[in-house]
Amino acid sequence: HPRVRRQRQMCIRDRSNIDRVIQMNDIDTNIFRAYDIRGIYPAEINEQTAYTIGRSYGSYLQEKYNKNSCIVSHDNRLSSESLSQNLIKGITSSGCNVINYNLTTTPMNYYGRYLNQMPGIMVTASHNPKDDNGFKFSFDGMINARGEMIEDFKNYTLTGNFKSGQGSVTNSNITDKYIEYLKYSIKYGKNKRKIVIDCGNGATCSIIKKVFDSSFCTPIYINDTLDGNFPNHHPDPAVKENMKQLQEKVKKEKADFGVAYDGDGDRLGIVMENGEILPIEYFMIICIKDMFNSVNNKTFLYDIKCSKSVDDYIRSLGGTPLCYRTGASYTQYEVHKDNLAFGGEFSGHIFFRDRDADCGSAIYATLRFLEIMSKTSDKLSKIVAEFPKYYATPEIKIPTPDNLKFQVVDKIKEYAKSMNYPINDIDGVRITYTNGWALVRASNTGPNVIFRAEADTEEGAKILENIYIPMIQKASEGKEML
Repeated sequence: HPRVRRQRQMCIRDRSNIDRVIQMNDIDTNIFRAYDIRGIYPAEINEQTAYTIGRSYGSYLQEKYNKNSCIVSHDNRLSSESLSQNLIKGITSSGCNVINYNLTTTPMNYYGRYLNQMPGIMVTASHNPKDDNGFKFSFDGMINARGEMIEDFKNYTLTGNFKSGQGSVTNSNITDKYIEYLKYSIKYGKNKRKIVIDCGNGATCSIIKKVFDSSFCTPIYINDTLDGNFPNHHPDPAVKENMKQLQEKVKKEKADFGVAYDGDGDRLGIVMENGEILPIEYFMIICIKDMFNSVNNKTFLYDIKCSKSVDDYIRSLGGTPLCYRTGASYTQYEVHKDNLAFGGEFSGHIFFRDRDADCGSAIYATLRFLEIMSKTSDKLSKIVAEFPKYYATPEIKIPTPDNLKFQVVDKIKEYAKSMNYPINDIDGVRITYTNGWALVRASNTGPNVIFRAEADTEEGAKILENIYIPMIQKASEGKEML
């Protein structure tokens, strides 16, 4: 009977609306961050979240970008495979098709986007603690969404007006093509190097031996089995504590250098032959120096957390330094937009664009570094001895609630302006002194305010730390700074 059918249809619509409201209320809006979606599993991100994000993502691609296919893959965190499966269910239920590459590094996901000329999502929390997880995603190609793009996607997701359909899933494997892509432009010199590679039990374990067993080096692997518990150390090479095992192994094996990767393989750290950690800025200088004469555009990007040594050295070569905001998505976007040959970050994200390979890969950065080192017999510590020397504090994280951290940075900026200090506020505030600088910025990946300072002397850097850390702590607690 028509009236019965109408009542049934109304009930279905009401049930659908109720389900939609429940789904939207289940989403913690704090998981939407400046570069990606990230949170604690399962408290902030779980299988229902993944399904809803997938449903929204597939709908968003179709509605906003007129695209109906995407790439999906995941790292080896304990929750990643389950989240990926539910993400795919959500995407396909919007009518969007998926090419599923399953377990990959993040740069492999980027390459999959490039190869298929379509957007994609990587299930990963990068270098965050093992219980975190999340999604790095793009809408218009290989470069990840960022800033206002993520804010618009958040609002779209919370509205919950998604498309319905039945997309297809194609399971595929990208490993062999990716390795060939990484290696084809590498041309070694005569000096074969012994290197130690620390995979941190992260996603790079899945391909590392296929890359370096057939490269011009003698590789020694540690923590090279996949284990989402990260039992040996946390996979974040930007933290000195996580580099100790690599430092010891490099010295014990008398290796030429060592390299460590983060959990999803898009960041690296380097240890010199003497066991000391190579400042990432020195790694960047070595790479820029090597390519300088072969590139037309001699502007090179570094992020606002980097040492002044990068700026000094680029200028000494006759190039143009570009200090830009922190964040791999922003770095990747800017080097593409301005057609730069190179961009690097203090955290260890490195982007090469002087050759075809352009995937923000820590493994590719290692191959390029191996190529450079094969052309000289000098020890790494000798090579960097000539570089500009400054003294910096570590990157200090001051716990600050997400709803306060940007206010804290604004208060520091107001203070600097009141003192008439020169500032760069492209990302937080970097305050310049005659003998150094201090940086205060809100973390985009956690509830922290980040501080770092550098000066001509160790004492100068410590003085800046003693000035600003108490101010930040007071502001973080809602107190007056002075």
